[in-house]
Amino acid sequence: MLKWVPRNQFTRFQEQGKLKEEDLFPRGSDPRVATCRGKLQNRRSKLNQEINKELRLRAGAENLFKATTNRKLKETVALELSFVNSNLQLLKEQLAELNSSVELYQNENTDALMPMIPLGLKETKDIDFREPFKDFILEHYSEDATKYEDAIVEFMDTRQAMRTPLRDSSGISLLFRYYNQLYFVERRFFPPDRSLGIYFEWFDSLTGVPSCQRTVAFEKACVLFNIGAVYTQIGAKQDRSSSKGLDAAVDSFLRAAGTFRYIHENFTNAPSMDLGPEMLEMLVQLMLAQARECLLEKLELQSEEKRSVDICLDLAQEASQLSECYNHVHHLISHEAVHDYVPYSWISLVMVKREYYCAMAHFHVATGVLHKDAIKLSAATRETLQFLHVECASTQLDIRIPKDDSERRLLGRTHLREALVLQEECQRLHRMCRELRGKQALTLVLRNAHRVTLQAYTKTESEDDFSDMLDPPNIQPATKFQLNLTPPDFAQYRVSDLFKSLGPIAIFSAKRHWTAPRLIQLHRGRTTEGFGFSVRGDAPVIIAIVESNSLAEFGGVKEGDFIVAIGEKDVKWASHDEVVSLIKNAGDALSLKLVTPMDRNYLKPSKSNKGSLSTHSSSSGVSSGMSSPSGSMAQHNSNGKRLHWNPFKRHSSSREGKDFYDNVILR
Repeated sequence: MLKWVPRNQFTRFQEQGKLKEEDLFPRGSDPRVATCRGKLQNRRSKLNQEINKELRLRAGAENLFKATTNRKLKETVALELSFVNSNLQLLKEQLAELNSSVELYQNENTDALMPMIPLGLKETKDIDFREPFKDFILEHYSEDATKYEDAIVEFMDTRQAMRTPLRDSSGISLLFRYYNQLYFVERRFFPPDRSLGIYFEWFDSLTGVPSCQRTVAFEKACVLFNIGAVYTQIGAKQDRSSSKGLDAAVDSFLRAAGTFRYIHENFTNAPSMDLGPEMLEMLVQLMLAQARECLLEKLELQSEEKRSVDICLDLAQEASQLSECYNHVHHLISHEAVHDYVPYSWISLVMVKREYYCAMAHFHVATGVLHKDAIKLSAATRETLQFLHVECASTQLDIRIPKDDSERRLLGRTHLREALVLQEECQRLHRMCRELRGKQALTLVLRNAHRVTLQAYTKTESEDDFSDMLDPPNIQPATKFQLNLTPPDFAQYRVSDLFKSLGPIAIFSAKRHWTAPRLIQLHRGRTTEGFGFSVRGDAPVIIAIVESNSLAEFGGVKEGDFIVAIGEKDVKWASHDEVVSLIKNAGDALSLKLVTPMDRNYLKPSKSNKGSLSTHSSSSGVSSGMSSPSGSMAQHNSNGKRLHWNPFKRHSSSREGKDFYDNVILR
């Protein structure tokens, strides 16, 4: 498949000689490629736009209907509203039909396999971040916004690319990388106390209704939903005729379930129905059921050539468990908050699978009971049959373990008859849904299962058989597989902060406030030992002490200031040793750019801090301690003896002082 990335970004970096085209960040699929899936997503996008237009028309008509007192105008508006509502209903039905197009996402070799239910992607609109971000950089960070134009464009290009992710690992990687980049962007540009005027608008994947919010959390939830949706599409496209393909499908469905569960647990009050708690819980259980369905298919594939009695009974219990899972999904999908928003074909397919796998459970029990080796059952097999057949007051056939050949044939025949009845119910449900009638793979699966069961039932027919008048025992659901959800692995897709030059994000973020950078020029004479200040910490380095009546004090240096630049060099990310070295190499003239934090005091000097103490340094007047300062610093008293003094903690332990200081800086 062709890959697409905005040409302006590649050209810009290529001219700078930074990278080649194949080294560029993950890209989305080319929307111009006329694949079936691409055409489907394009139709979805157009329907979303038309639904949005009709919703706006309806809102305007409703407002006019409420505001006017003219009777004739009210009648006209009411007529217009009826047309708008009719158009809206037709558009939603078309969108539901698109969501029912599950066959486009299946593997090409799945002619005789039960189709899976994948999810379509949520659509979003373009957002121009350039002006809001540049204004915020100038206003909040007091920096030249033009230096960050490339970073802003790269972020916008990444967002544009993630709207059309590929249906493979590279598409997942692209979505995760954009999601992780949102962590930095949210902390850099979205303060908690005001809005930048940026609105994230996404369309509901099931109804097409747009939702708009200013919070980055909504953007994150929608991106995660698309990650889960791509996982469902990857799972649906696997070749389930091989064990390798079935393993990949199970992994994808479990990752999709884990992603939807993560959204459910970490994002609340979602404005769109597809992010609602009831909908997400239904999707989690649906993906778990489909993963279990793939495991059952793998068991059937591995035992296809030779099936013993025990294997047949194991398959029966797994099929009964799967039927119970789909019964639970049907219960969730019938909830009022879900039923009216999912396609009817989904509900019908869940019901078909529930009956189908219940029928397969009865068929496997019959196959095991009628097996040639079932004449003499082992103790373990008899115990399995005892557990498998559930006692029920309404059951007419009271045979759980056949005692002789006649009871064995009678029990097997009643199970086959029950399987036929359930498979006929499957076909009835299949015929009742217009969308499912066109699914050739599903039709073939149901017909083949009914044909095989009917042949087995016919072979066991006898003249003195009264099994048609009896009901078999119910089958106890049981499974040997414990499914665990796979949560999103954000650490696997690490990204670098596009706006790293703004400084360490723990300090220089949208929720922190500091003064505008001020330039400090210090010039010392030949007889002056130092500039009169001491520094501590790393990235950024902080002014720890300013001596009284020193050059630093007269120049405007304050304790607690952050050093953001020395001369022309930006030092927001510099280590303690690097800053000390730059100050020493500055000679007698030192140019500092400082900022003062406004919402927090990063220094807590002890009461023993006296202005009469002078900092000792041979060249620069700064303490040349460790890169991660321990909190102790060397000074000289009047007798020339060295004293050790910790301004951050009263304990004598330098290690404890370091820990305290690190907590203050990094917290």
